[in-house]
Amino acid sequence: MATLLIVHHSPTPGVRALSDAVVAGAHDDAIEGVEVVVRPALAATAADVLGADGYLLGTPANFGYMSGALKHFFDTIFLEAGGALTEDGSASAAGGGKRPWGLWVHGRYDTTGAVRSVQSIVGALPWRQAAEVLSVVGDVGEEHRAAAYELGGTLAALLAD
Repeated sequence: MATLLIVHHSPTPGVRALSDAVVAGAHDDAIEGVEVVVRPALAATAADVLGADGYLLGTPANFGYMSGALKHFFDTIFLEAGGALTEDGSASAAGGGKRPWGLWVHGRYDTTGAVRSVQSIVGALPWRQAAEVLSVVGDVGEEHRAAAYELGGTLAALLAD
């Protein structure tokens, strides 16, 4: 059975609403053969990452960057999960990633920096972006929750038997 790991930092009602919808979509009754593992970013481990076949990541946009909790997740799993570094210690393009990943980000005014920061780190992991980033600015509406549900369902369906 394939495993989808959902790692999120959901400290606000907006991010929480998106997270709940992503998880619900990943558990859609039409999708079979996928175990969904949900971890808060501060509790997720390299073992979780290594045991998963695909990933969904969620974060608020904080001061033009991903949340500190999601950054901590990357800091703790990066090398063990196959992250590639250059000689100067910066992230390097991993290339040839096979494990699909997706991302949702919520911000009050802008999400550009948060999206870019996640993409730059994930680009150095052996993963491949499998869905368009769900970026929500301002209040979370029903259309955003529906898009989050679809994001969860899409990644789970990619892993389904």
